[in-house]
Amino acid sequence: MRICRERVARERWQMVESYHDAAISGANLIQRPGIQALLHDAQEKKFELVLAEALDRISRDQADVATLFKYLRFAGVTIVTLAEGEISELHVGLKGTMNALFLKDLAAKTHRGMRGRVEKGKAGGGLCFGYRVAKKLDANGEPIRGERKIVASEAITIRRIFGEFAAGKSPRAIAVDLNREGVPGPLGRAWGDTSIRGHVSRGTIVPHRVV
Repeated sequence: MRICRERVARERWQMVESYHDAAISGANLIQRPGIQALLHDAQEKKFELVLAEALDRISRDQADVATLFKYLRFAGVTIVTLAEGEISELHVGLKGTMNALFLKDLAAKTHRGMRGRVEKGKAGGGLCFGYRVAKKLDANGEPIRGERKIVASEAITIRRIFGEFAAGKSPRAIAVDLNREGVPGPLGRAWGDTSIRGHVSRGTIVPHRVV
């Protein structure tokens, strides 16, 4: 945002509004309120030019970039980026393809990283009921990811769920009994048959001996 404002000042453009989607995936256009507000204001003819750091800051999805370009062009709005300059159909095609390949490569690397942690005996991601994050540092003081510790009170509940399910009790009946006894569920919520099924299908196994 800062370097875009600097460009606006150098060009002596009048800045009408700024749009951003903090902490929202760049691959999701429909659910991004910033982009939706931008499209709405473009239709209202509030500006003539959109400035971004790069095309992938708008979206990395090829179809979304093409759709956004089409809508803005129909509204008479030009897209300019600090990295590519004025965006044309050529940029949309080439950069869209490159960004799509980047997302595919990123997904593959993420999966490899998660698999590597699992093969080392660590959690691949997320936090299952019955565990909590164990904060540890390596020799360089960097956090070690994937470490988990067993929560003793929740481990008792997990072993009970597996035992009753193995004995033929339905997930719904297990949930009813847990709620009747006031046993807290994941995130302190009530138990449901879907949450019981989720734990059983994922195979969340807690060792019998808690150290």
